[in-house]
This record gives sequence, C-alpha cells and structure tokens, in this order.
Amino acid sequence: MLTLVALAVLAGGGQSSWAGLVGSMEKVRPGRLPPAASSARLLLARGECEGAQVVIQTPARGVVAEATPLRGEAAPIRPRLYREAFVRVRTPSNGMGEAGLWPDPLVPVEDAYAGEGRRALPHDSTLERPLVLYVEVCAPRDQPEGRHEGEILLQGQGLPELRLRVVAEVLPFALPATSSLETSFGLSGYSLARGHRMAPRSAEAGALLREYATALLAHRLSAHGMSMDPPPARWARGELSVDFAEYDREMAPFLDGTALPSGARFNTADVRDWLRAPSDEARVAYYRAFRDHFLARGWKARLFFYAKDEPRPEDHPLVLAQSIRARKADLPVLVTGPADESLIGAADILCPNLNCFFPRPGLSTCRNVLPAPALRPRLGGKASLWWYQSCSSHGCNLGASPDPAIERAYRGWASYMIDHPAALNRAMGPLAYLAGIGGELYFDTAHAYASKDPWEDLFEFGGNGDGTLFYPGTPERIGGQTHVPIESLRLKQIRDGLEDYEYLLLAERLGDKAIARRSAERLARSGYEIALDPQVWASTREGLARRITALATNTGRRATSEGDQRARPGR
Repeated sequence: MLTLVALAVLAGGGQSSWAGLVGSMEKVRPGRLPPAASSARLLLARGECEGAQVVIQTPARGVVAEATPLRGEAAPIRPRLYREAFVRVRTPSNGMGEAGLWPDPLVPVEDAYAGEGRRALPHDSTLERPLVLYVEVCAPRDQPEGRHEGEILLQGQGLPELRLRVVAEVLPFALPATSSLETSFGLSGYSLARGHRMAPRSAEAGALLREYATALLAHRLSAHGMSMDPPPARWARGELSVDFAEYDREMAPFLDGTALPSGARFNTADVRDWLRAPSDEARVAYYRAFRDHFLARGWKARLFFYAKDEPRPEDHPLVLAQSIRARKADLPVLVTGPADESLIGAADILCPNLNCFFPRPGLSTCRNVLPAPALRPRLGGKASLWWYQSCSSHGCNLGASPDPAIERAYRGWASYMIDHPAALNRAMGPLAYLAGIGGELYFDTAHAYASKDPWEDLFEFGGNGDGTLFYPGTPERIGGQTHVPIESLRLKQIRDGLEDYEYLLLAERLGDKAIARRSAERLARSGYEIALDPQVWASTREGLARRITALATNTGRRATSEGDQRARPGR
C-alpha cells in the first residue's frame, strides 16, 4: 500500500533489528514508535517530492546515515536527509493535541542553501528522544518515468550495519512547477532578522529573506510581505514617478521563475501600499503604476490589494475606501473574515475562515456560516473565493476546553498545529478541490521569530505553531557557518496536500471528474471530517495515480495539471 505521499512500507524484507522505514504521515513520538520495515516504495510524478522516515527503534549511540543515489535506467535521483528535532508542547492546541515532545523541525544533514554539513549526524537515539530521519526524494520535471532504487546506509556504535532499501517509481506524468492553486503565505523580513539576530536592512538579512522565500516556493507556496518596503514614489504637480529597481531586485526571481531550476514562480503578489501618499489621487496613480509595472514585466502572478485584515464593523468605512481606490487602478481587493453583506461588494477576493464554509451541528465558531456554493453567487461573476485558517477553527483558548460542546466545535478541523495529526496538516489541498476554492491565505510563516525562540516555544493564538512554519537555523543551533531556514514537517505536509490538489485537478482535466471527487471526499468529506488513517490517503493517492496514467495513455493527451498561465495581474 501507499501513504498519501505515495510511500509504501513493504513487509517483504522483514523488520530490521534496530532501525526501519515508516511512512511520512506518521508523527513519531517518544514511547510511540510505529512498526517499521526494511524497505519502502515511493510513487511520484515528475516534478513531485515524496518523503519517508527512518526510525531508530532501540537506544543507539553515534548513529550515522547516508542515502545513496536512487539509480535506474535514467539519471539517478539523489535523496536528501534530515534529522527530525522535537518541540516540547506544554499546552495542547485542543483536545486532539497532547503535551510532550512532538517532531517538527527538520535539521538537514547538508543544507540546500549553503551546502554545509549541519549537526544532524552522528546522533544518539534514546528512549526519551529517539532518532528519526526524514528522507526526501524529488523527481525533476524532465526525469523519465521508470523505477529507481537506492539504500539508506546506517551505522551505530556496536551495532551491525543496516541497509534499508528505497524504491522510487517515477510516473509518466508531470506536475506543474507553479501551484495551480493560488496561495499567499506571509513572510516578514523583519521577523526573520530578529529570529536570526541580524540587522533588518543588512545584506546578510536580505540574502536570508531570499532563502526563506525560495524555501516557500520549493514547497509550492507564494509569499506576501517579504521586505515590506514599498517602491519609492514621488508626486509632483500631478505627475507620479516610482522607482521599482529595489523591488525588482527582491521580487523578480520569484515572479520571473528564475529562483529555482524548475521555473516555479509566485502565483500571487501583494501591493505594497504607499502610506505617505499626499492624496487619494496620488495613491490611485501609485496603484496603477504597480499594475502597469507587472504588465510590462510580463509577470503572471495575481497582483492584489490586501485590505485591512479581519475588519471589525468600525473598520468597514476604511475597507470600503481602500476598495474604491484600488479598483480605480483596476486592482483586485482581498478582504478577510466571514461573509458580511456590507463588505461583499468591496471584495474581488473574498477570504473567509475555513470554518465559515462548513455548517456543523452544535456550537458555531463562525458568525456567518455559508457553504461555497451558497456564497459564490453573491460575489459576482469576476470575484474569487479564497479561505484561511485561524484559531477560530482549532480554538483560541489555552488548551483543551472542559466544556464538551466547545471541544467538539474545535475538533477535527484542518490544522497547521504541531500537535495535530499529519492528515490535518495536509488536508487543505484536497479540501480546496472539493469545495471549489480558488486560493489560500495564511497570515505568517515566521510569526514567533519576532517575540520568542521557536525552538523552545511555539504556542501562539491558542495553538502550537500557529503562524510559524520555520525555525531559525543559526550556526549556534545547527552548526555550520551560515544562517539558513529550517523547514518543518508541517511544511512538507502542506506541500504534499498541494500536490494532492494537482492530482485531483489532473484527473478531472483528463476526463474523470467522478474519480477526482470520490477521491477528495474519501480524504476529507468536510473541513472537520478528515480521514486520519495514513493508509486511507495512501490507497486513494495510488488509485488516482494509476487512473491518471491510464487516462493519459488512452486519450493520448499531455498529462499535466497546468492550466491557463496567461498574465492576469488585475484579474
């Protein structure tokens, strides 16, 4: 069988004596080691990444691991190895969480940014902190289909050498380098500089910001915020001049598709407001210049104006004024929060909370619950419907509630919390396909950097990890000479969910919408009814992969989920 990330742990080789392989959707915790096997199979499309985990099942000292290239008839594929670090959860996110150690930071054996060896190995494995490695295999988009095989070589003091087999089957279809689902995840250069103890405007901080943005893009995500510096503008005698040089140096690689060899690019971008504009006329001209600059550069990302976040009733006049100005420049306006009749007309991208889309028996956690089919007609023909997560779905309380009704209301929702099952971390992609949602917003990916040490405490807004998907990779913490982003297990699950979305979309575009919908419903019937068993996701994903292969073969059509990528900065 396969896990949802297309990994199957095969029983054929027998279980090793001191280490083995498990699927990537297991959250391996002290005292709760899952059954492991000596070999694993990954099924992946071209342009896709999949993961497995190596679990050291007994106490061991000085463990060293090496991943050999996966070889076949085509070019070899080189896996990447990480050691999973643990975060101590003191206050559970809700009743689905639990206090104790949870795996999340992924410390690379060799980082992908500076190419330096880090303090991932050798490493001891104890009952209190077992050694778990994350193995990542990525197939380039031009990788020929076929079977590739390699090994994970393990050594430990006084232990026999182990060889764990990894087989990767590259499928005869490709996923697009750029996500088909629009995303906009917050990233603040100021927070990153604070977390890494750098001067915010230093060259070192600027280089680090690029690395974090590249990490998001490698996980199929687009970022808003970044340095947050608006292009300098000057308004004189009714004429506007804007200097986009510094903005282009920062953003062009992510909008041109040159930041990564795959050609992946941000599919959205936010307008950086000119807060000191001398008049409404000057500000509208500035917005228009932003839009025209995107058109002139041929950038395909959806450019939008982010209105005041989660506006209260007293903020509505401000949002309406913001919308009028942005629309004069033909810029779409994004409005967050539950659907409100007084603001729907001001939104070109309406972005309610996830829990505002799914009616649920009992206590409601959204003041205006409207399923997407009921909400969409109210938006008008050109408006888009996005969504986002917040503590209104996992709970804004300090841990689990003693009130059963409250606990039920917050239980089961798709969630990016550390102490929630991997299926909840992964579910937003399939849910977006099922509900017909056009995009996802997330307020921040490094929020905790600004106020605390994420390695020691990530409890924010009633949840563990809310707003923080990275850890500061400082030399003091991980070794080496340079600062790098440390990715999280949750970030991998988010990426895998976006890859699930591509599979579902591809099956539909090749002519089998029925299997796409059945598959999505099997994984997530609603925002709070999500299959938690990794094997359910596994078998569903493999079935989709085989069906896509058959459809592409039978129809002779090019198997890709990539859609219309024409420039559309204002639509």
